Amino acid sequence: MASALNTLIEAAKKVHATSEQREEQRRSFAYGNTGIENSRITRAMVDEQAELLARIDSQSK
Repeated sequence: MASALNTLIEAAKKVHATSEQREEQRRSFAYGNTGIENSRITRAMVDEQAELLARIDSQSK
């Protein structure tokens, strides 16, 4: 069992997420954490704010 786990850990070290996957994970994290504090938060709200922040960020460059 330990050697199988080590094999999986080593394989996982070589996996690199795309920028789209990282953004999806970031939004999921934000939704999960804000949902704990406020059950009225929706995924759509998180997506809307993420898009707004992306536009603001692109305008400032």
